[in-house]
Amino acid sequence: MFKKIIALLIFSLAAYFSIKTLMPQDNFIDNPTNSEFSNTKAFKHVQNLGSDAHAIGTNAHEDAAVYIIKELEKLGLDVQTQEGNSFSDWGTFAKVKNIATRIKGTDNSKALVLMSHYDSAGHSSKGASDAASGVATVLEGIRAFITKRTAHKNDIIILFTDGEELGLNGARLFVKEHPWTKDIGLILNFESRGSGGPSFTLVETTDGNAVLMNEFIKANPKYPVANSLAYSIYKKLPNDTDLTVFRKEANIQGFNFAFIDDHYDYHAALDTPERLDNNTLSHQASYLMPLLNHFGNTDLTNLKSTENNVYFNSPLGMHSYPFTWILPLVIIAAVLFLLILIYGRRHKKLKGIEIRKGFLALFSALLVNGIIGFFGWKAILQVYPHYNEILHGFTYNGHLYIFFFVLLSLSITFYIYKKVYTTTNTKELLVAPIFIWLLLNFGISQELQGASFFIVPLFFALGLFFILLRKDNPNILATTLLSLPAIFILVPFIQQFPIALGLKIIVASSVLIVLLFGLLLPVLGFIRRKKSLGHLLLFVSGIVFLIAHLNSEFTPEQPKPNSLVYFQDNDTQKSYWITYDKILDNWNESYFKDTISDKSNITLGSKYNTKFSKVAKAETIAIPKSNLNISIDTLINQERKIQLCIMPNRKLNSIEINSKTKNSFTSFSINGTEISTKIDSKFFNTNSPKIATYHLVNNEPLELSFSIHKDSIPHIVLLETSHDLLSNKTLNIPNRGDNMIPKPFVINDAVIVKNTLRFND
Repeated sequence: MFKKIIALLIFSLAAYFSIKTLMPQDNFIDNPTNSEFSNTKAFKHVQNLGSDAHAIGTNAHEDAAVYIIKELEKLGLDVQTQEGNSFSDWGTFAKVKNIATRIKGTDNSKALVLMSHYDSAGHSSKGASDAASGVATVLEGIRAFITKRTAHKNDIIILFTDGEELGLNGARLFVKEHPWTKDIGLILNFESRGSGGPSFTLVETTDGNAVLMNEFIKANPKYPVANSLAYSIYKKLPNDTDLTVFRKEANIQGFNFAFIDDHYDYHAALDTPERLDNNTLSHQASYLMPLLNHFGNTDLTNLKSTENNVYFNSPLGMHSYPFTWILPLVIIAAVLFLLILIYGRRHKKLKGIEIRKGFLALFSALLVNGIIGFFGWKAILQVYPHYNEILHGFTYNGHLYIFFFVLLSLSITFYIYKKVYTTTNTKELLVAPIFIWLLLNFGISQELQGASFFIVPLFFALGLFFILLRKDNPNILATTLLSLPAIFILVPFIQQFPIALGLKIIVASSVLIVLLFGLLLPVLGFIRRKKSLGHLLLFVSGIVFLIAHLNSEFTPEQPKPNSLVYFQDNDTQKSYWITYDKILDNWNESYFKDTISDKSNITLGSKYNTKFSKVAKAETIAIPKSNLNISIDTLINQERKIQLCIMPNRKLNSIEINSKTKNSFTSFSINGTEISTKIDSKFFNTNSPKIATYHLVNNEPLELSFSIHKDSIPHIVLLETSHDLLSNKTLNIPNRGDNMIPKPFVINDAVIVKNTLRFND
């Protein structure tokens, strides 16, 4: 009994350390010298850059650019800025300013780029994590690199892009117009989608990853978190980092290093320096320094490959093997399984009825936990409907819910296996999990090759299966140690799936717990007190749920995201209050006593296509109108050419340009930049009336020039937006309570004016 308790303790500690050891703890470097990376110095950069919201067009945005330039100049670097108009794949248009410098290497070879972006998301995010942390990592890393006088063959380009949050605008401008683009061999890009947790390595390749990953492993970062499952999923998703632009438009490869935990801080007013996990900042540094040293001296012209590798990390480091091994390994596993089954039957070690019990138990556990995982989260949202106000899909107490579902799933699985347990049938119970894992790996080999490293714990399970057939009472500590690879490889995914994809995917964690339990049967199967363990786990899960409940309300530390917009339609001379909130609060509920059902006149965009929930009539106030100057309106052959200028008379953040006749335009330009009107254009070949959103810098005018068939009447609708609702003295909106923040991902705290431009027939 004592050995079984020790085995359970080892499993628990292994699960804990499989997550805890993914990233540095406390300090990456203790008492660093002046030539080593200093977290303290890096964090000062975060504080200086992330103290105010610095979206493009704000004063703080220009302050951030000035700060970065001065810090680079302190290092003796010759800094240049690249300014220009950029139109993105997302339909955003802005004048952006990239900041770049270059450190010459000893060889005339391809350059290594260290990249992050310095703009924050509008309208309220201070951008401490996203991506002042990336800027700080590069600034401090290059300071230490220069101080150490590290020899390097390759040029090193430091690039801080602008307008990333708008739609990768700065990266697009650099790729299209900067002469250094042709010199780039590899990019290291530092990003964020939260404020804590380990930083994940996401590869962006033009073809295969084999050479890149081999070089990454040679660089030997101390805390690598990289796996080809994430790589395979990432390739299937619509990627949206600056690095994506370089890969797609310039055939340049690279690595993204991004942390994604505490997702509720992402793009929110909570993205402050104080909420950035210091260990996470250390993790970014633990990538940068060894990779900078390695790729600074590696031939960057030979990194492309047509081959892909399966790769994954464990406490022992990085492991990798070619894709060509995937199917042979599955076949080998299947043959070994068949041979072991034959051996067991010939030696009368396996009973058919006990094997069937094993399948019944496993399928029952998968079904029950799958149902609970899927419907359980939906039920929680019914009990706590205010969770829906957090558009990130991950609540402030989300980690507690992950822990709750894990414990509950384990409890249920122990209960189920208690029903089929005998003192001698553990080996038969192991047949079903091995069979399911074999089928799973075969499916993976066909559809999701990046996850093929799941074959590794299967091979250990096959070895344990053979041991159980050879020995009726194997050494439980030995079987415990042989079971550890399954824990080290799979447990991090149990936590990471809902963190990465939202709590709605908690069912994946519930199912994966059952599959892991099956692989651990060579130890867990011999535990007699399964019912008692089930009781204990159920009790602890109840305590965890209670703690989650006690932390479910909105507080100053866990504020409620809410929204309010004033919308004035100058065409109808009507005004409205708009909110995206399903549950109103004492800050905005007074504006929605006179709600209306007809919302057809109001169209607002959002990051995740979030629809506004309530619209109410509002008093129309005097808002300074922009001046319209039509400088050209003439017929040339069969086309009508119009050129006009919109000059704002109030501080604007953006102007959205819409047209019901956009498919009739034969040419269209914004501030001198031509936008494609061809059939393959992403903007003109859609049902949406939106043409573009112009983000203003220094309140510069909007100039439009377009051509249309002479028999068509041009139709242009402008939505002029300023994020100054709370400072508008006429509207007199009170400040939010301490337990509230502006809701991110939607247009918020805004005064929006709709104007239709009229043209003579």
